[in-house]
Amino acid sequence: MVESITTTELENLLKRDPASILLLDVREDDERAVASIEPSMHIPMNSVPDRLAELPRDRRIIVFCHHGGRSFAVAGYLETEGFKDVTNLTGGIDEWSRVVDSAVPRY
Repeated sequence: MVESITTTELENLLKRDPASILLLDVREDDERAVASIEPSMHIPMNSVPDRLAELPRDRRIIVFCHHGGRSFAVAGYLETEGFKDVTNLTGGIDEWSRVVDSAVPRY
């Protein structure tokens, strides 16, 4: 079952222990060009199956997209592929922009 994290919880985690997590952005290239949360790794959703070897299995992976739907699906997929510590960012980058960092453009 895919766990979730709120944007506020992620903000606190990034302040406390940023090295303990990998933020995985599964949006498309054009979306990433408009807005991003850094630091993050960018692998578009449809490319994830071909790029599994790039993802660490010894760190928590927090997956995000625009609103949370694609990232939820990718997080579930990663779990089926044996990743043990995967979390979905509830509300995605849109919620991050509204709640945590208004400097990140909304689209």
